[in-house]
Amino acid sequence: MTSYLLRAASPAKTKADAVVVGVVKSDKGARLAPGGEDVAAAYGRKLAPLLSTLGIAGKAGETAKIPTAGTIGSPLLVLVGMGAEDALTPDAVRRAAGAAARAIPNAATVALALPATSPAFVAAVTEGHLLGAYTFDRYRKDSAAASTEAPEVIVLAAGARQKETVAAFDKAQLVAAATAWVRDQVNTPANDLFPATLAEAMVDGLPDGVTAEVWDEERLRAERCGGVLAVGGGSANPPRLVKLTWSPEGATTHVALVGKGITFDTGGYWIKPSSSMTTMKSDMAGAATVVAAIATIARLGLPVRVTAWAPLAENMISGSAMRPGDVMTARNGTTVEIINTDAEGRLVLCDALALAAEEEPDAIVDIATLTGAMVMALGDRIAGVIGDDSVVGDLTAASELAGEPLWRMPIPEEMSGRVHSSKVADLAHYDGVRWGGGLFAAAYLREFVDGRPWGHLDIAGPSWASAPSGHITAGGTGFGVSTLVEYVAGLA
Repeated sequence: MTSYLLRAASPAKTKADAVVVGVVKSDKGARLAPGGEDVAAAYGRKLAPLLSTLGIAGKAGETAKIPTAGTIGSPLLVLVGMGAEDALTPDAVRRAAGAAARAIPNAATVALALPATSPAFVAAVTEGHLLGAYTFDRYRKDSAAASTEAPEVIVLAAGARQKETVAAFDKAQLVAAATAWVRDQVNTPANDLFPATLAEAMVDGLPDGVTAEVWDEERLRAERCGGVLAVGGGSANPPRLVKLTWSPEGATTHVALVGKGITFDTGGYWIKPSSSMTTMKSDMAGAATVVAAIATIARLGLPVRVTAWAPLAENMISGSAMRPGDVMTARNGTTVEIINTDAEGRLVLCDALALAAEEEPDAIVDIATLTGAMVMALGDRIAGVIGDDSVVGDLTAASELAGEPLWRMPIPEEMSGRVHSSKVADLAHYDGVRWGGGLFAAAYLREFVDGRPWGHLDIAGPSWASAPSGHITAGGTGFGVSTLVEYVAGLA
C-alpha cells in the first residue's frame, strides 16, 4: 500500500531514492520545468549538455533516468518530458506524472518535483502519478512483480501547508482511488463479473450516508422495467438494477446519474464479429462510473443530493433472448420495437432514465459506452456530449478541470422522426441507417427524461485504452469519474 505525503522541501536536498523533475521545450531548448529549480542550480552549467547528450528535448511523455553521483541528495534523477513551456497545463502535468510513475524502477521512496504552483497543479501531480502507477494483478500468480510503485511517494509543493493545497491533494487521492476502482471492475473478466456480482461490488464498502437498493429480476418485473428484462432475458445470469442515494442535510439541488451496465455484450442475435467482442467485458463502464462518482461525492461531503441508477444485464443468446422485431414496454409505458439486439445499451438506459425522471431531479446525466458511431466520429480519446445547453455547458467546464475531453454533438431535428419511425410501436430503438448512429441513440434516450434538463456522455471511445499513455494505463481507463465529481462540485 503506497503512502502519499505532501511536503515543502527542496528536491535537490531530499534523500528519496528517486526524484522526478519535468523537462519543457522552450525557445532556448530543453530546460527543467517549475519545481526543478533547485536541481537545475545543483547541476549548473552541466545541465544543458547533459540533456543534449541524453537526447531529452522536453517532448511529452519521454523519460530518462540519471544516476546523480552525489550532485543532489537523491541517488537517482528521473526526467519526464512535459511539452511546450507555454502550454504547461494541469492536464500536461497529470500526463507527465503518469508517465513518470511507470519509468521509475523499484524504489522505497520517490519525490515528485513536478510543477505544483497551485492547488490544481498539486492535484494533477498526485492524481497523475497514482493513476499512472495503476496495475491490475488480480489474476497473476506473483502480483507483487506487476507493480513497481514505491511504498512512499512525496509530492513537493511550496504551498504544502496551505489549506486549499491540502484539500486539493486529498481530493485528488479520492478521485484517483475511485477511478482505479472503475478500472478494476472494467478489467475483471465477465465470467467473474456478471450482474449479480457487479451489484455486490457496487454496494460493498459504500461511505456513510449513501443508501443502496438492489433490484433482482422479480423486482424489475414488478417495476415494469421491460428494457432491462429484455436485454437480460437471454442470459443464465439474470439482470439487476442498483440504486444509490446521497442526500445530505440541507441540499437544495438534486442530480440523477445514470450509467449503462452491460457486463458482457455478444450482440445477441445481431451477433458481433469476433474481433469486436474481445473488449465487451468493458460495456459496464458507465454503470461503474456513476457508482464511483456518487461514492466520491459522499466522501467529499458535497452538499448536493445525488441519485445513481445502474441497470445491469448480460446480453447473450439463448431460447429466451430478445429477437429482432420484438416489442417491449419500458418503465414509462412507452412501447419500443427492438430492431438491432446489439443496440442493447439504450434499452437498459431507457428504464433507468424514466425512473430517474420520476423523482424530478434538477438535472439528469447519463454516461454509457453506447455507440461505435461516436468512436468513428471522435476517436478513442474524446467522448461525445449531447443534451440541454445548461447541462452540457456545466459538463464541459467540469471535463476541462478533470482533463477528460468532451466534444459537443447535436441532435438534428430529423432524428426525432427516425426514432418515431416504427410501424408497430411508439418508438424504434434503431433504424438501420448508417449515418449519425450516435445522434440517433441520444435522440432515443431523450424520449425518456420527461423534459428534465439532461446531458448524455457517450464514452465508447475513451473508456478503454489499447496501450498506456501518460496517466492512462492499458485496459479500462475510468474515464468520466473525475468529470462527474467536478460537475457536481460545480453545482455545490
